[in-house]
Amino acid sequence: MDYKVDEAMDLFVLLKNADARVAKNGKRFLSITFEDESGEISGMYWDASDADVASFVAGKVVKLTGKRELYQGKAQIKIQSIRLATDNEPNDPSYFVPHAPEKRKDIKEEIEAFLFDITEPTWNRIVRNLLQRHAESFYTYPAAKTNHHAYAGGLSFHTLSILRLAKSVVGEYPGINAPLLYAGAILHDIGKTTELSGPVSTQYTTTGNLIGHISLIDGEIVSACDELKLDSQGDAVVLLRHMVLSHHGLFEYGSPVEPHMLEAEILHRLDELDASIMMIQGTLKNTPNGQFSERIFGLDNRKFYKE
Repeated sequence: MDYKVDEAMDLFVLLKNADARVAKNGKRFLSITFEDESGEISGMYWDASDADVASFVAGKVVKLTGKRELYQGKAQIKIQSIRLATDNEPNDPSYFVPHAPEKRKDIKEEIEAFLFDITEPTWNRIVRNLLQRHAESFYTYPAAKTNHHAYAGGLSFHTLSILRLAKSVVGEYPGINAPLLYAGAILHDIGKTTELSGPVSTQYTTTGNLIGHISLIDGEIVSACDELKLDSQGDAVVLLRHMVLSHHGLFEYGSPVEPHMLEAEILHRLDELDASIMMIQGTLKNTPNGQFSERIFGLDNRKFYKE
């Protein structure tokens, strides 16, 4: 949300999340995340009635008035009034979803160009199979519910950013298996097309909550091997599976295994780098020059200085 602290807000927005909770005084309230093309912001709607809980649900467009403020270092909106958009007002949720900064066509063409650099036949066949399997969702889904690349097309744009970084690393350091690195980069987050619900009011699916995108894509690699008559336990496939299984780096971050290959370590570091930069840049966007940003939960609640 492109508003400064203490600036009044009067606009139509999408309800990305709206969770009913109970305050210490026993009264219900709604913890809401509002979203439009410029980003998102949270707010509390106090003393919510049964009708409010029933009306203000994720995916609805509302007319919102309030003021941006900071609470414990985090940006939020102090809600003054909220109502559902009428039929004569902007009410299509897709209009309020942020989009990737580059066109889908251009992202798709550049990612597909990397396929010709995956010269190992097994990896190439698996990557092509899974890209085709997720042809629509891969280019429309976000890369996350919040934090980084949480917008329509964010998954493919995040993937392309890592591929671009990987190409630079390959050009700088000898001895890197570029085809393996590129194949792992393309597949590492594609399980999010099952883990997440989509670009509008993104939620974790039941499957996503119970299994997670890392295990999901490993299973899909095995499924692709079955379809393509490949040995899922063969050396080439095991190397590719290790790339996706280890890309979160540490056990406490969700990796079933830590990186044990140079290419896996590079993928993990590039994934972390791209996500961190996007989180910091998104927060600094609404930070005045010469001041510290609000705290970023995904980066250990650190604040960042804007010179």
